[in-house]
Amino acid sequence: MDAFILKLEQWIRKTGEYSSWLNLGLVLLICLDVLQRYLMNVTYNWVLDAEWHIFGLVFLLGSAFTFSEDKHVRVDVFYQSFSPRKQALVNLLGSVFLLLPWCLVAVKTCWNYAINSYYIREGSPSPGGLPALYVIKFCIVFCFVLLLLQSLVVVYRNTKILLQ
Repeated sequence: MDAFILKLEQWIRKTGEYSSWLNLGLVLLICLDVLQRYLMNVTYNWVLDAEWHIFGLVFLLGSAFTFSEDKHVRVDVFYQSFSPRKQALVNLLGSVFLLLPWCLVAVKTCWNYAINSYYIREGSPSPGGLPALYVIKFCIVFCFVLLLLQSLVVVYRNTKILLQ
């Protein structure tokens, strides 16, 4: 089981590391948009759509990686002074009662949202925007699946700590 968990964590880590390169693409796209807008007085709706989609993907794809690195937002007023066993208990309870249910609801809801978008071949509501809006919606599902998998890793790791 430990080998499987390690492979899963490596996969999530690689996904997060690769997704960080989206920031470079986003910066270049925004620079291109700004140059076009101020030098040539023109902008394209597909560029604006792409900026928002890439911006969303940076955060969505990075969320599981951030969670795996324990860099997510947490109120550390009491947590930092807890023993490793108490920290493991807090992480376990938070994952089981908050994160796992939230991820399951999000995956189900986003899947329905994405599949409906695919069935109607939804595109951007803006004239000249990106045509396949359902692709980004399926990416949302994928990102919540990644977060769900990482939360299962956290449950496994913290359960091991508590059982020692």
